[in-house]
Amino acid sequence: MRRTIALLLVVCMIFVGCKVKNATKSKNVEEVINDKVEEAKEEKAQTSETAEKGEKKLSIVTTVFPAYDWAREITKDNKNVELTMLLDNGTDLHSFQPSADDIVKIVNSDVFIHVGGESDNWVKDIIKNNPSDTRKVINLVELLGDEVKTEELKEGMTVTEHAHDHGHKDEHDEHEHEDEHDHDHDHDHDHDHDHDHKDEHDDHEHEDEHDHDHDHDHDHHHGPEVDEHIWLSLKNAKHLVKGIAEKISEVDPANELYKENAKAYIAKLDELDKEYEKTTSNLKNKTLIFGDRFPFRYMIEDYNLDYYAAFVGCSADVEASFETIKFLSDKVDELDIDTIFIIDKSDGKIARTIAQTAKKENIKIEALDSMQTTTAEDVKNGVNYLGIMEDNLKKIASL
Repeated sequence: MRRTIALLLVVCMIFVGCKVKNATKSKNVEEVINDKVEEAKEEKAQTSETAEKGEKKLSIVTTVFPAYDWAREITKDNKNVELTMLLDNGTDLHSFQPSADDIVKIVNSDVFIHVGGESDNWVKDIIKNNPSDTRKVINLVELLGDEVKTEELKEGMTVTEHAHDHGHKDEHDEHEHEDEHDHDHDHDHDHDHDHDHKDEHDDHEHEDEHDHDHDHDHDHHHGPEVDEHIWLSLKNAKHLVKGIAEKISEVDPANELYKENAKAYIAKLDELDKEYEKTTSNLKNKTLIFGDRFPFRYMIEDYNLDYYAAFVGCSADVEASFETIKFLSDKVDELDIDTIFIIDKSDGKIARTIAQTAKKENIKIEALDSMQTTTAEDVKNGVNYLGIMEDNLKKIASL
């Protein structure tokens, strides 16, 4: 509990400080931090008390919507489960930072499910500083194993700092435009460095920084970034649902419901996967044009499709270069494309510009849902993973 309080003190100062200044003039930062600490103490005490009475609910906390929905399917019909989705207000995975309340939920959970890519680097310190013999932490990237892909810098994309070198600023930056593709390949080197270098003297500054905090910098400094959008593959989903069910069953071994529910749900995923295979195999045009970020690499490669896009999946940019607009509009004409895709909550500005630049007329703009901005209100209104994937297939089928 002391570790929890210590961590909350740090996190509250980082994540709550700005809000405190605006929202609570009558309280200073220290008072708000103390309030959070007391809340954590009370919640922990209440959890222990109900556990003694045999009334403790199984607490499952997830970051993103797909994991939440999978867990909901796995645990359905069990009223003794408390399920929480942290990214419940439309915040994108790549810009999310946990609040103090979020951290309390994670620390007090029985099962915590997160994606595990670079966007989840904040998870490591929370877990490290709050060890538990009973809590199961499910890292979906690790669970997926060798099927994980890296982000792809595709021909025609606007090269951003994120895609170009993700975090590096060095002498190559001034040559970014002319060397964009070569530079990306230069950084595609082996991730498997010796972890034991932490205890050795090294004269090279970069290696010193790497060894100072290998876990944190691994994703930042070594080649292409892991593509975190692993849920946008039904084949991945089948594997991940099975793994999540097994981990939940380890926490609550007396309940055979989880694996049974998982088996039934995987059958539905498999059925939709076959519909995707059938539909995509009959497409007249097997290339998708995205006037937006592109988080759908897993799905595209599952069904042997191709694509061109303005940005990689994790790009934070909203303005495409002239070269990218010209390249994509030329592809629209060359491939006789009828539809330009965007992702959920996009303003569609880039897609409209591409459509206006192309010679082809009557081009449609359609949004494919990447499930990165699904809210608690959406869930309340019946939105679910299978339904979103079905809607995406209908839009792809119109190509």
